[in-house]
Amino acid sequence: MRKILGALAAVVLFACGNPSGTEPGAQPAEGLKLSVEPGTTQGTFVADHSQGSTEVKFSSREVEKGVYRLEVRFDGLTLTGLLDAENGVSTLDGFAEANGQDTQMTDKDREVAAALYAALNAELPASDAATPESKYLRRAVGLWAEHSGTVRMQRTVMGEQGRGYTMLCSYAKCNGKWTGSCGSSFNWYSYSKHDCQHGGFDYTGNQQIAQLGDHSSCSGDEYYMSGSTWVCGEPDHWSRPKVQGICYGRCGGGCGGDTQYTLDATNHDGCVRNGHALASAYCDDQFVSASDDELYAPNCY
Repeated sequence: MRKILGALAAVVLFACGNPSGTEPGAQPAEGLKLSVEPGTTQGTFVADHSQGSTEVKFSSREVEKGVYRLEVRFDGLTLTGLLDAENGVSTLDGFAEANGQDTQMTDKDREVAAALYAALNAELPASDAATPESKYLRRAVGLWAEHSGTVRMQRTVMGEQGRGYTMLCSYAKCNGKWTGSCGSSFNWYSYSKHDCQHGGFDYTGNQQIAQLGDHSSCSGDEYYMSGSTWVCGEPDHWSRPKVQGICYGRCGGGCGGDTQYTLDATNHDGCVRNGHALASAYCDDQFVSASDDELYAPNCY
């Protein structure tokens, strides 16, 4: 859904597309103890981050048919979710474990969640091969890893295709890769849009012409067209530049285990990859709009 910068880049830029969820020969995620049984996915994880390391406890259980209760706990923070997958409705919350008081995600909290997200993607099967409990846990953790400190933790997320989310699978051909017939041709999506201090959605500086999918990148960054040359980096509110990079338009940080390409996720990418940081308040409305996409949109491949 959006690009992870700085310290997060080291933990979320993992490979995608392998049916097992890992690259051939890859080692299990270090520090992860995972149990997957019918109706329950749970475990612990030691997350390394810029301030040291943190132990995380997590669980996802089917409490009735198609309804899943999620919990992630670390450093006195409890993240919870109740996901009704059949109806596309969920309630999410985050609070201090000691007193139940409302709280917000900090930079360190996002690092911990991003590290857990990367570990789950390395260990769990990709896309719909994962159990429902595992899939929705992974998706919720990915959402928390991108949660802005200015968006309320306690909220309701509702998704319905055509209203809550709009799929853009046709723009991520060949499983989002430049392989086969996609190896020599572009498939541009016009335009990824956001609004911010520079202007509204109609302002051309808030729009990018994007190549969706996991295409060429440079040192963890994007390529953009400057004149007739591809340049490494990110154009800051240029007028409709052509851009390509790491899983543009795909829900989740980097290239996660699920493969949803949606309009709202593309617009959020078009905000955080266009002169704004991951947790920028200017991108909050795009983040909120893309939340149901990440939780409920079907996989493209």
